[in-house]
Amino acid sequence: TKMTKTSGLSEDIVWNCKILLKERDVVLKLMNKCEDISNKLTKQVTRITRDGGCGWNIEQPSILNRSLKLKPYQKIGLNWLALLYKHRLNGILADEMGLGKTIQAIAFLAYLYQEGNRGPHLIVVPASTLDNWIREVHLWCPELNVLFYYGSQEDRKHLRVDIHNKVIDFNVIVTTYNSAISSSDDRGLFRRLKLNYAIFDEGHMLKNMSSVRYQHLMTINAKNRLLLTGTPVQNNLLELMSLLNFVMPHMFSSSTSEIRRMFSSKTKSAEEQSIYEKERIAHAKQIIKPFILRRVKDEVLKQLPPKKDLIELCAMSEKQEQLYLALLNKLKKTIDSNEKSSDMGNAMMQLRKMANHPLLHRQYYTNDKLRTMSTLMLKEPTHCDANPDLIFEDMTVMTDFELHVLCKQYSHINDFMLDMDQILDSGKFRALEHILSDLKEKGDRVVLFSQFTMMLDILEVFLKHWQHRYIRLDGKTQISERIHLIDEFNTDMGIFVFLLSTKAGGLGINLTSANVVILHDIDCNPYNDKQAEDRCHRVVIKLISKGTIEETMLKISQQKLKLEQDMTAAESGEEGTIPADIATLLKASLGL
Repeated sequence: TKMTKTSGLSEDIVWNCKILLKERDVVLKLMNKCEDISNKLTKQVTRITRDGGCGWNIEQPSILNRSLKLKPYQKIGLNWLALLYKHRLNGILADEMGLGKTIQAIAFLAYLYQEGNRGPHLIVVPASTLDNWIREVHLWCPELNVLFYYGSQEDRKHLRVDIHNKVIDFNVIVTTYNSAISSSDDRGLFRRLKLNYAIFDEGHMLKNMSSVRYQHLMTINAKNRLLLTGTPVQNNLLELMSLLNFVMPHMFSSSTSEIRRMFSSKTKSAEEQSIYEKERIAHAKQIIKPFILRRVKDEVLKQLPPKKDLIELCAMSEKQEQLYLALLNKLKKTIDSNEKSSDMGNAMMQLRKMANHPLLHRQYYTNDKLRTMSTLMLKEPTHCDANPDLIFEDMTVMTDFELHVLCKQYSHINDFMLDMDQILDSGKFRALEHILSDLKEKGDRVVLFSQFTMMLDILEVFLKHWQHRYIRLDGKTQISERIHLIDEFNTDMGIFVFLLSTKAGGLGINLTSANVVILHDIDCNPYNDKQAEDRCHRVVIKLISKGTIEETMLKISQQKLKLEQDMTAAESGEEGTIPADIATLLKASLGL
């Protein structure tokens, strides 16, 4: 026959082409059906997201915690979810991280509860966010009856029996991905249980319909589904089709095998994609648009009340200024003779510490004092066999504040403790005394940040002295303890100050009940400060020591934020090096 004689052509090729064209036809028909649904929804979604309602406007559900308020964009999210529910459609809330997807989902469940839909609903979350979900549900909507389905296989077995026998009452089940699908018994429970809504938090496995986990999750027996994800939809046809299948499973149920076969190949770059794939990607993105709501922080922050940024220039105390100038002159000589980057970084750190508080150096405890103290330490039962020279050596590398703490600890050197005047002797503490007094009178609540753990230690003494109630969280605080502390601050309005280390402050800490952020000291990298500032949205006060390296650092930060360039040391080479522009400005502040 002609076919067998034609080079490169065979019955197999023709047969495969026929299958491919049939599969493409199935996909095209499917996508056209989806497009009809999408078009009907688009107008209403646009009305809600652009115009904030136009007659369709659901307010904050009354069963939510009265002391907490949804932000305007979160209300829009709630209205969008309610619209999808009204049309019996599923959705994907893809707001950028930090915009409160968890809170919007809880508000939506509260709305359903008020509408008479008491559940049961299911929330499936990564194990790492389980504690956060537990906390947020209790905080935002204590009226919802929540069952937590996780633990050992034995624990889950008992829970399944209780659920089956209806001996426990619940509106919502919260579980982890592992607990929901790890065994056939777990999967069987969620196949049998008639759920109203299933909410999947950060469900990356729902972006790949070829995976076994995707197929297991899709067997969960829920009328409606909501996916929460912080990442935008990619230009990947498998992901887009997986998400469309998630959003409209009834449309896809008869054709999933064709779709899976067509799109399960590895992700291709834009150059490798065929014209067909590119067209389908554009088509799928257009269809899925009304089913996905994504806002980014930049556009959302425009809806929030403008943040007040205040710079408080603090004149150093007399003693502090003398010590700062003496240190400056000493460092000038070092930098002048040696321009090694590590020396520059060290000089900068020494100046920053002195600009913040003299007790971050050793000035009061002279070597003579330390000799006397190291001898007295031998009278302590714990040190009677110690070598006084080694004790002295250890003491020489300690700061004044560390030595003060040591004196408090051991009775034989109690007399060498610093007095309160010395502890309070810093320009920033004088400013802080007045700032906190004014804020307290107005009923404001404060998050107070510092880069330095030892500075937090000194701040604790300061807060106790002025009788301000506070709690503290830093990098050493256990994750479980963090949740307890945040809860305590958000619910106990008598706690005036939340003391935080800047680095720990960026780790998913939601301090909605504070309205003022005070940065006791600023970071070299303005993006670290920015993360800290974002913990609350009204007033940010930065304490800057006047006439010190901190003024120089502030200038750099402002320039960097204008340029939107990250300023991490990692970009400029080895660890411990400092960027060239900082080195230049450091020299300027040293007068070199």
